[in-house]
Amino acid sequence: MLRGKQEFNLDLAQITELWRHSSVVRSWLLDLTAEALKVDQALVNIAPFVPDSGEGRWTVVESIDQGVAAPVLTLALQMRFNSQNQTGYGYRLLSTMRNAFGGHAVKHAGESK
Repeated sequence: MLRGKQEFNLDLAQITELWRHSSVVRSWLLDLTAEALKVDQALVNIAPFVPDSGEGRWTVVESIDQGVAAPVLTLALQMRFNSQNQTGYGYRLLSTMRNAFGGHAVKHAGESK
């Protein structure tokens, strides 16, 4: 949403740094996001595509097999599928974060599936 307010000319890298050090909320994912945004705030070379690497799918199937509700994990998996048919900055950022924390593949702009 912050990126959508282009009339404010927000520095997203600076904002994430403020969140990292001036908030009671601490997050490794926020740290990874801040580092990525320092390099490229526009993420123009990252395709808005978050691949399904299998771990989330396996976990969701296992939760179903065991009859255990896992709505957040299920939604996260569904959003990965959704990203494969959509465009958007949020998916570029998510793909970048997943690469940073788990080494998940990043599809670069212009690459085919």
